[in-house]
Amino acid sequence: MTVDLPATGPPNAASHPSPEISITGLDKQYKTEQGTVQALSGIDLEIEKEEFVSLIGRSGCGKTTLLRIMAGLVPPTSGDVCIGGRPLWIGTNVDSSVIRNLGVVFQDANLFPWYDIADNIALPLKLRGVGRRKRRARALELAELVGLGAFVDNYPRELSGGMRQRAAIARALSDDPELLLMDEPFGALDAMTRDRMNLEIQRIALATRATVVFVTHDIDEAAFLGDRVVHLTPRPGRIEQIVPVEAGRPRAYEVQTSPAFTHVVASLRSALMEEEHA
Repeated sequence: MTVDLPATGPPNAASHPSPEISITGLDKQYKTEQGTVQALSGIDLEIEKEEFVSLIGRSGCGKTTLLRIMAGLVPPTSGDVCIGGRPLWIGTNVDSSVIRNLGVVFQDANLFPWYDIADNIALPLKLRGVGRRKRRARALELAELVGLGAFVDNYPRELSGGMRQRAAIARALSDDPELLLMDEPFGALDAMTRDRMNLEIQRIALATRATVVFVTHDIDEAAFLGDRVVHLTPRPGRIEQIVPVEAGRPRAYEVQTSPAFTHVVASLRSALMEEEHA
């Protein structure tokens, strides 16, 4: 399905034909007391540099599992995952030099309460042996990028949920990742904060030129943020459809009132509802 939306400029990925992520024949099985569970089956997907791809599907379809495989956290049962042309997995072992090029953000910000915001942002650099002065400079730079410049000396308990998620995003960006993986990062936020964060994350993606894979249950959010929306079927997760959303960057919320955008959302919602009654 291809739709035309009002564009404010060319999509990010248009000038980058080589894939940043290449997934081929990916399967994932889990062993349980009840037997083998097939979580993912036959996933083939390419994601281009600087592209923003949203993953949607019903609960249990394998969205998070797929993201965790891309993050080097869970090995696939079979198939290949390449990032920047390099294999991420060699059997059940991850190539640590490949995962250095990615950052991960989960639904829970997972900030350390005994560190201030600057030290939380800089923690990955500290773990890699970067000196304190350089860590501090990078933390301040990223805090400004995500709108937390005035809060670097605060502690997580002093910030709102949305501000903590900003800090988590800044932390994921601390080592200049080429790939940013996000697992429902705004799912626990109230509607207005979530709307603001949707605007913010696309601005950050543009500023950092990162490739983004974004898991969400929210169809409107998936379409608003994504250059493409990848729809996974119920377990075992397979790619049901990939829907391009042809609008430029940055996107204002007014784009959601356009007939083309509402058609994309309605089509995705209809497909998900059909699965419920299948």
